[in-house]
Amino acid sequence: MQITRNPTRSVRIGTTAIGADHPVAVQSMTATHTQNIDATVEQVNALHAAGADVVRVAVDSTKDATALAEIRKQTKANLSVDLQENYRLAELVAPHVDKIRYNPGHLYHHEREKPWQEKVRYLAQIAVDNDCAMRVGVNCGSVDPAVKDRYAHDDSISPMLDSAFEHCQVLDELGFSRYCVSLKDSDPQKVIEVNRRFAERRPDVPLHLGVTEAGLPPDGIIKTRIAFEQLLSRGIGDTIRVSLTVSNPRKPEEIEAGRKILADIAAGRVRSVVDFGLSTLNIISCPSCSRVENEAFIDLAEQVKEMTRYASEHAITIAVMGCRVNGPGETDDADLGLWCGPTVVNLKRRSESLGQFPYDAILPRLKAELDALISAGR
Repeated sequence: MQITRNPTRSVRIGTTAIGADHPVAVQSMTATHTQNIDATVEQVNALHAAGADVVRVAVDSTKDATALAEIRKQTKANLSVDLQENYRLAELVAPHVDKIRYNPGHLYHHEREKPWQEKVRYLAQIAVDNDCAMRVGVNCGSVDPAVKDRYAHDDSISPMLDSAFEHCQVLDELGFSRYCVSLKDSDPQKVIEVNRRFAERRPDVPLHLGVTEAGLPPDGIIKTRIAFEQLLSRGIGDTIRVSLTVSNPRKPEEIEAGRKILADIAAGRVRSVVDFGLSTLNIISCPSCSRVENEAFIDLAEQVKEMTRYASEHAITIAVMGCRVNGPGETDDADLGLWCGPTVVNLKRRSESLGQFPYDAILPRLKAELDALISAGR
């Protein structure tokens, strides 16, 4: 199948210039439940008013898709839809958005008997039929298992690159060029490395930059700034997102932080000859988004940060994740990981499950595991 590109619309809609003729778009993502139309519209418009060029909304069901149609009527913002595990929802949401984002690592969840290439062909045709751009969103914790199995367990960058290159090749063969790619990790150094290597091989493909699960401010802003400074100053990156663990009313802070970083880079005010987090405690936490099933996750992240201050000089990574979509996989590389469900928190020691605990009982259990790591010389 050959797909014809509509040349009148671009995947790039940036408004902030970095260097000569290099506009960079700023994106954010709603943290409300999409079916709560009033709350979602309010947040979309707040982010748009704060300067978001693109606002991403998650859709995980037909009810979400129905809500999105109404949300579209009540905002002028450019909307991107986050397809989660059911890629077939694309045909329901594409008429109402400007961009479709899919995760290659999630395509295998639905209709497993079909090859992923066939699913990408379907998504590309839907995008053409509805005049949408697309983003191929590769995340460190949810890489296609078939690709991940090709590499050693401690090599997280190569599987991400392989997955991205393979999806780009299929889209290119289809004649679909209105796409960008994102390659995200919670470690800013890995974000720098994976995007640098991708850009060397595919400088023609626009890149969406972000440090996933950057965490609470100000640490999350610092991690993100490090990655953006190193990449944007080299001409790598066309869209950015600052992912912070903040409550719903504070979501516009992500836009403020992103625009401040862009302005500083454009003016040459860079700060990052920094060796971040290699010998001290590192807490990563995902941004509050509509996948979160219990808003107590945000309070828990704050409590973990406060409770663990006594361990600040120990090289230990603690991950606090808010949902079942990315939480299980993206805690695997942390020394201690928490991923939050509606009523319980799942505690892990790297990939080993340590059980489920109520929200009001998880902190003492986490502290016991942290003390054990410290006693073992970490």
